[in-house]
Amino acid sequence: MAPAIFTLAADAPKLDSGNTAFLLLSAALVMLMTPGLAFFYGGMVRVKSALNMLMMSFISLGIITLLWTGYGFSFAFDGDHGGFIGGTNWLGLRDIAPDDLWGATGTPIFAFAAFQLMFAIITPALISGALADRVKFTAWSVFIALWATVVYFPVAHWVWGGGWLGTKGVIDFAGGTAVHINAGAAALGVILVIGKRVGFKRDPMRPHSMPWVMLGAGLLWFGWFGFNAGSEITSDGVASTVFINTQIATAAAMIGWLIYERLRHGSFTTLGAASGAVAGLVAITPSCASVSPLGAIAVGVIAGVVCAAAVGLKYKFNYDDSLDVVGVHMVGGIVGSLLIGLLATGGVGQDVKGVFYGGGWHQFGIQAIGVFSVLGYSLVASAILAKAIDLVMGFRVPEEIEISGIDQAEHAETAYDFTGIGSTGHAAAPLGAPAASKKVDA
Repeated sequence: MAPAIFTLAADAPKLDSGNTAFLLLSAALVMLMTPGLAFFYGGMVRVKSALNMLMMSFISLGIITLLWTGYGFSFAFDGDHGGFIGGTNWLGLRDIAPDDLWGATGTPIFAFAAFQLMFAIITPALISGALADRVKFTAWSVFIALWATVVYFPVAHWVWGGGWLGTKGVIDFAGGTAVHINAGAAALGVILVIGKRVGFKRDPMRPHSMPWVMLGAGLLWFGWFGFNAGSEITSDGVASTVFINTQIATAAAMIGWLIYERLRHGSFTTLGAASGAVAGLVAITPSCASVSPLGAIAVGVIAGVVCAAAVGLKYKFNYDDSLDVVGVHMVGGIVGSLLIGLLATGGVGQDVKGVFYGGGWHQFGIQAIGVFSVLGYSLVASAILAKAIDLVMGFRVPEEIEISGIDQAEHAETAYDFTGIGSTGHAAAPLGAPAASKKVDA
């Protein structure tokens, strides 16, 4: 059955300008997260791959917007067919009037579609961090178009569009399963197909710009308030609780990651601070409307420590997750989703109580079904898509391009122009050339 649509008839809900403004602002905040992600990932790669990393996120803004307009929104949110996919009434965003409202929220369907679009954009962009330095830009573009169609749109329907996981009672307020586990499992599936970078575990692959990383993490943190609080759709007490829980969990995760890092490796690093913050943001995403502020501290600390430990598994199990998408997004999403079954108070956005609040283990089991069904589907489907693309057009760049630098080969540009270094503003002379004489005016 299609979602309820209300018009401005006398006996129907009226347009709520406050909620509409809140939702549109939240959508804009979530949109900013994709450029923020580009900087976060772009700073973590070597300089020869920086532009490619930026573009792998940025291209999602173009491709996914067109797919969402064409059929993505309809497949995700127009009714339900068997619990697995929506309908076709809204293909091309047709048959939606400007004053058609989304449920009883008083917000236009177009506002809701725009908000959900930003989720659809950033989710495939998250995958890109696992594939840094080694994939063709064309192959990547084809992959995210297919992946959004085969994986993201159906999973968004399962969780939020009236599909089988939402009907079963899985709680995912803003994307622990549909976004983070989905993207993290996809990343794992693709890297198992395309293989490791040249020099993995042998050559140093340090971030080329920690300022970029910190800027990106800050933009993600800022935008995440729209991501989480905006998912309430209405500007009410639940949205306010979600906002404060998001801040608390993120701070707690950053501290937890840094403490683990200090005890395990002897240093507090800026990369650890940024990664810990993102791990907290990931983990609180599904649970932000289920836990108390003290529960948010627990979610954050646990996620910070567990994700900090998980990022090292790639060396133990020999898979090359370049920028720790699996360790942060998949593992963080699992932690946050499962902790709902333990820490849900029943007094925030849902009535469900977790084990620690007398609710028993039922909800924990429901959460586990949601976690592992999305994980398994995304992992397998993503691996199949990656293999098909690899067979048809090749997914990886040639080894010599990977070694020399993917930016120039794929984009005919580099992140930095080193030919103009010099305090006078003129191009620097070649090494060994005589210095140009300087005439100083009296």
